Amino acid sequence: MHEVVAEVWRGDFLESVHHGTLVAFNDSTKFEVGRPDLVTFPRSSNKPLQALAMLRSGLELDGELLALACASHSGEDFHVEGVHRILAMAGLDESALQCTADLPLGEEAQKRHLALGRAAEPKYMNCSGKHAAMLLTCVKNGWSTEDYLNPEHPLQQAAKQTIEDLAGEPVGALGVDGCGAPIFGISLNGLARAFGKLASARPGTLEHRVATAMNTYPEWVGGTGRDVTTLMRAIPGAVAKDGAEGVYAIGLPDGSAVALKIADGSTRARAVVVVEALRLLGADVEGVLELATVPVLGHGRTVGAVRPALPLPVAC
Repeated sequence: MHEVVAEVWRGDFLESVHHGTLVAFNDSTKFEVGRPDLVTFPRSSNKPLQALAMLRSGLELDGELLALACASHSGEDFHVEGVHRILAMAGLDESALQCTADLPLGEEAQKRHLALGRAAEPKYMNCSGKHAAMLLTCVKNGWSTEDYLNPEHPLQQAAKQTIEDLAGEPVGALGVDGCGAPIFGISLNGLARAFGKLASARPGTLEHRVATAMNTYPEWVGGTGRDVTTLMRAIPGAVAKDGAEGVYAIGLPDGSAVALKIADGSTRARAVVVVEALRLLGADVEGVLELATVPVLGHGRTVGAVRPALPLPVAC
């Protein structure tokens, strides 16, 4: 099912490998590693599709707040303030959030948070923007907010239908995501198709609205120092979203797309492999070369690197 997609070199010694599954394509080229036709949980890479479902259901968000609805944010002050703004639009406060209580992402951010005497709360959880937008969508439609995480709730059924629409395939698995929301499983082929459609959507469409919000406000989708933010800031029109357990998806305005799952769920090889896949597709990755390798350290200095190990693409 999975094949080697990245190698970990310590000096000139191959120390470890990461296995994974990947699909990448543009209008003339496609390549696959592993079995991208098999169902996986996209995890937070589904968030732009869930946000589109909310727009289709009447959600009135745009700009940075729509980007926040698509986010796995770092829990920085502006992210949390944005969550409060969305909840206020719904006439609700943070007690309505049913996402898991958590600390901000990142070791340093967590240290600062705890040093200020703050505790884990749902509003700091990386999915709180999505949950706030879900609550606002429910209020706009007169749907109940107490059970908005139930897979049979109209909100979640709308998300399922939108995911199937953009992926071009039926949902193949149902689970519970880390934040408590339903997670709908599709193939990496379907995930890549969905991101290609978002990124290449015509102006004036709801799909284009999601893509524009994410690419214009990438720091609201991720945060300071996050690779997903770097990718969207550096590549015009890119729509990128990371997900837990080693998932990554990115679409470009010409319809090119990449979807990846690292088999062991680790994050260190994700961006390395995605950047290489984009390069092999002929995309301009000059602005994200900092993500093309990850240093391997020895006694505090760089002694090696995590490097991609992908096959050459073939013409369609």
